[in-house]
Amino acid sequence: MTLIKQTTLTLLAFLLATVSLHAADRDGELRAAEKAYADGNYPAAAEQYEALIKNYGESAEVYYNLGNAYYKLGRIAPAILNYERALSMSPNDGDTRFNLEMARLRTEDRIEPADGFFGRSFASVRNLLSVDAWAATALLCFVLFAGCLVLFFFSKWMRLRKTGFYLGLLLLFITIMANVFAWSERQDLIVRNAAIVFAPTVTVKSSPDRSGTDLFILHEGTKVTIKNTLGDWLEIRLGDGKEGWIPRKDLERI
Repeated sequence: MTLIKQTTLTLLAFLLATVSLHAADRDGELRAAEKAYADGNYPAAAEQYEALIKNYGESAEVYYNLGNAYYKLGRIAPAILNYERALSMSPNDGDTRFNLEMARLRTEDRIEPADGFFGRSFASVRNLLSVDAWAATALLCFVLFAGCLVLFFFSKWMRLRKTGFYLGLLLLFITIMANVFAWSERQDLIVRNAAIVFAPTVTVKSSPDRSGTDLFILHEGTKVTIKNTLGDWLEIRLGDGKEGWIPRKDLERI
C-alpha cells in the first residue's frame, strides 16, 4: 500500500470517527433535553434545546420541542417563534401546525387576513409539501408531460393521442404550479422577512421615530411581515394590511 493510500485511509477514518462522535454527542444532549421535558423541568429543557440549535444547527424537530417547552412555561411569543421556524423547515407537519394554532389562541391580537379566499387557498396548498418535495413533484410531472408529448405526436391511435394531449395539459399545469410553490417557499426561507412581536405591548408608529403618530398597539406573539429597515426601526405589515413602524428590539425574525 502506497503512502498516499495510507494517508487517505487514515484521514477518512479520522473523519468518520469525528462525525460519529459529533452525532453521539448530539443524541446524548437531545435525550437529556427530552428527559428534562418529560420530568417537567421546562426551563432546563428549553435551555438545552437552545444549546442544541446553537451547537449543532437548525432542526425542525428541535424547534418543535423548544416551542413545546416555551408553551409549557407560558412564554407564548418564543413558543410561536419556534413553531413557525419548525414549520418553515417542515411545512406539512400536522403536530407543529396544530400546536401553533393552539399557541395563537393565547395571543391578544386577532388579525383577519386581507388576502381573501385565493390567498388563503394558495398558502394552504403550498404548505402541504416542502421545497424539495415540490421540486421533485415538478420534475416528475415534467418527465410524464414529455411522455405525453411523445404519445400525442407519435401514436397511431387517435384515442391515445387525445389522452396524451389532455393528460399532458394537466401535467404541464401541475409542473408550473409545483415550481411556483417551490419558489414561493424558497423565497420565505431565504428572505426571512416574517417576525414575531416579543414585547408585551408595542405602539406602532406612523414614522421611524418616537415622535411619530400612534397608529395601533400590538401584543406579544403577533406575526408581522418586515417591509423595510431604517436604523433601529422596522416597517411592518400585518396580515390585514395595516402598516407602521416599530423598534427593532421588539421583534424576533422567524
